[in-house]
Amino acid sequence: MTTLSTHATGTVDPDEAWSRYLLPARWSEWSPQIRSVDATADQIAPGVTGRVHGPLGVAVPFVVDSVDEAAREWVWTVRVGPTSMTLVHWVRPGPGGGTTTGLRASGPAPLIVGYLPLAQLALQKLVRS
Repeated sequence: MTTLSTHATGTVDPDEAWSRYLLPARWSEWSPQIRSVDATADQIAPGVTGRVHGPLGVAVPFVVDSVDEAAREWVWTVRVGPTSMTLVHWVRPGPGGGTTTGLRASGPAPLIVGYLPLAQLALQKLVRS
């Protein structure tokens, strides 16, 4: 099991960045590896499940493990073939304004190392206007 973290800071207001996380229908707006999302609810909450659709027809199932709206943190697990990765996301006010958002990803090393550059790009888009 490997755990790696990354973060990004940008000009988007923290409330807006958090809203972009809360609504799975918005994930494709800022995450270039996501084409669409099917979810059992319009907003993330513990127990919400679904499928994230990526390029080339790839779709992976997920479950939301926890959401702490007061702390603006959430955790979900994504199944990739016979394995899975757990992703912990957070949103905080940025230094001097805007937002800093971060991700801690845990799972098999090849999966995490391969995913982190895509996640970094997505986080950068998440915090930009």
